[in-house]
Amino acid sequence: MNQFIRGFILSASLASIPFHTSLSFDAYIFGVRRTPDDAYRYALGEKIRHINGYDVQLHGGPLDFYAVTDHAEYLGILPELDRPSSPMSRISYAKDLFSRVRSEIEAAFHRLTNSVKTGIGIPELDNREVVKTTWQEMQASADRFYRPGHFTTFAGYEYTSNPDSQNLHRVVLFSGARRPEMPFGSLDSANPEDLWAWLDGHREKGIDSIAIPHNSNVSNGMMFQLNDFAGNPINSAYAETRMRNEPIVEMSQIKGTSETHPELSPNDEFGNFEIYEILLGTTRRGKAEGSYVRQALQRGLQIEAQTGVNPYQFGFIGSSDTHNAGSPVEEEHYFGKTGIPDGLPSTRRAMVVAGEENLRGAMSTPFYKWSAAGLAGVWAERNDRADIFAAMRRRETFATSGPRIKVRLFAGYGYSANILSRANFAELAYQGGVPMGSELRVSGNSSPIFLAQAMKDANGAGLQRMQIIRGWVENGVTKEAIFDIACANGAPNPETHRCAPMRDTTDTRTCMVNKRSGAPEMKTAWRDPDYNPARHAFYYVRVLENPTCRWSTWEANREGASVRPGLPLTIQERAWSSPIWIKS
Repeated sequence: MNQFIRGFILSASLASIPFHTSLSFDAYIFGVRRTPDDAYRYALGEKIRHINGYDVQLHGGPLDFYAVTDHAEYLGILPELDRPSSPMSRISYAKDLFSRVRSEIEAAFHRLTNSVKTGIGIPELDNREVVKTTWQEMQASADRFYRPGHFTTFAGYEYTSNPDSQNLHRVVLFSGARRPEMPFGSLDSANPEDLWAWLDGHREKGIDSIAIPHNSNVSNGMMFQLNDFAGNPINSAYAETRMRNEPIVEMSQIKGTSETHPELSPNDEFGNFEIYEILLGTTRRGKAEGSYVRQALQRGLQIEAQTGVNPYQFGFIGSSDTHNAGSPVEEEHYFGKTGIPDGLPSTRRAMVVAGEENLRGAMSTPFYKWSAAGLAGVWAERNDRADIFAAMRRRETFATSGPRIKVRLFAGYGYSANILSRANFAELAYQGGVPMGSELRVSGNSSPIFLAQAMKDANGAGLQRMQIIRGWVENGVTKEAIFDIACANGAPNPETHRCAPMRDTTDTRTCMVNKRSGAPEMKTAWRDPDYNPARHAFYYVRVLENPTCRWSTWEANREGASVRPGLPLTIQERAWSSPIWIKS
């Protein structure tokens, strides 16, 4: 899918962001000892050793870019507590955390996680010199592995605001070699608006960055509110600040997919996909309202109508959020996220395990509901920091649930009838319109032409269908519509705008993928059959693979057992383009 544009080759690059190593407190405590260097080697296709004694490796080949983003909170502190020569190893907290008595370990770790929930630091763990040195090590690792044109790394970290277990985490990435001396974490402030102010301050000094909200699905409605952190209605200043700092958002990762929820999109037959609703570290189910990306896009239009600025006009990426230095994005080769707690089939519990009713703490987490996901994609001129960062800034990005599907979307008014068959299709698409992530102004009464293209993962299942999802606001009420625009079994029905039914033929006993079934590529030109030039709307593409076995089915087959009741045997992996906004 390389295409020429502006004299450069614009190609799709894939990555996993965020990514955690032993420098994160919630990785080290669960046995992870892999370093940022190990993580980058993994991204380049090398094997690394899992804490449970087996090797893990990407099976689809190296990724194109990568970022290790360990938690700012207590960054590097746990390894320091565990280092015998360190004065910190002699404090009582270290003795409790690395005790042989389980109750002492649990109490010490609970104190740590509670500190992150409340934003109140533990005084004896406040060692800015350790954090600063660790941050320097992370940057040095990213710079060592950066190979412009071949493999791009970004220095970054995770801001871990988690008030009352409501996830407001952001991944912070810096554009180049200039970075702040210290990271800004939730112990500095749990209010993301303070993070943006800090980023703005450094941007004025020539240090550019973006923050990427992730795991909005477990924010309990706080990630995409109609109000600011203090509870006041969002105004134009808030919206401008948020968009300056957060141009993209995470759509899919291990702890669930954040596109939409059946409660929000009851008529979306593919909307109930890898839903995870349990607030982190609790047994509480979070609210769907305010937690999902599609509704956020709709709310953005509502707020824009009131303030003139859209705070939720963002592009999409996927990621893994792994905490063991290796991203388990492939269903067949899934190995969990956290190290010891979910590093074995017996602890992931895709099959019912004897005695699981007695599990407590982290071990009781329903790991079987987690996903083998996801990947971030960008369309960039070169595989280097400047061009990939620019692609993220302009929102020319896409998300996948794990496979290496590539997808793109354009919109314009003057495309020729034969543009899809032209060798320089993408060049003409740019010249005659705008790419995903952009705004397109209304021109006349006719619908713009949307050009959508997707290519399957070379090692994955064929594509089943490509859809366009439209969202808008009508008389103050949010609306959505879903159109099938390309089908593996023929053209969509012109009246229903749906593909003809397609049967799931997956053999869940073997899970072998029929690579001859489905389309290797989909490319189509589409007009909105219900277009209204007075309607401000967003449009994005969702492309679905043929059904394949979920990781839990692969695992149950290997173990010679039945999948836990309630888990789907198959899923439809997918990719999402960033939206295009049509405005008058």
